[in-house]
Amino acid sequence: MRRTVRYPVEGSNSLWQVYKTVSFWKVVKCFIIIQIARITPFMFVKNWMYRTFLHMKIGKQTSFALMVMPDTMFPEKISVGNNSIIGYNTTILAHEYLIHEYRLGDVVIGDEVMIGANSTILPGVIIGNGAIVSAGSLVHKDVPAGALVGGNPMRVIYTKEEMEERTRN
Repeated sequence: MRRTVRYPVEGSNSLWQVYKTVSFWKVVKCFIIIQIARITPFMFVKNWMYRTFLHMKIGKQTSFALMVMPDTMFPEKISVGNNSIIGYNTTILAHEYLIHEYRLGDVVIGDEVMIGANSTILPGVIIGNGAIVSAGSLVHKDVPAGALVGGNPMRVIYTKEEMEERTRN
């Protein structure tokens, strides 16, 4: 179950009313910062930009690969722990605009998490410490600590205990 807060809208769809929910200038600022960070080759510069201008919570030695796309409207709702890797072209969403409502939810990515390339993380999920998300996954629910998950929709491939057993053998 994802942890999102629902906000109903009247009349036209919620995305049509987007600037009633978030400042146009905030979106412009976030978009520009994210586009610069997406192509910046220096991890410490990306992390500094995300922390300073987008108010994201980024742990020490966390790496955002080329072309990662954090939420452009509510990046402050994203938290990534220490020594994690966010793979190439991954999208991290903290919002979803629907026909009759929009939803916001914090995204919490733990320590030493590996997110494979081209994954999408939906709002309101927690990815536990030491988890691995395989490339191309749609993370639509919480990921247990230490688990290997993958697919669209995501499913648990190996639990923490099964991963530890595989490592021992």
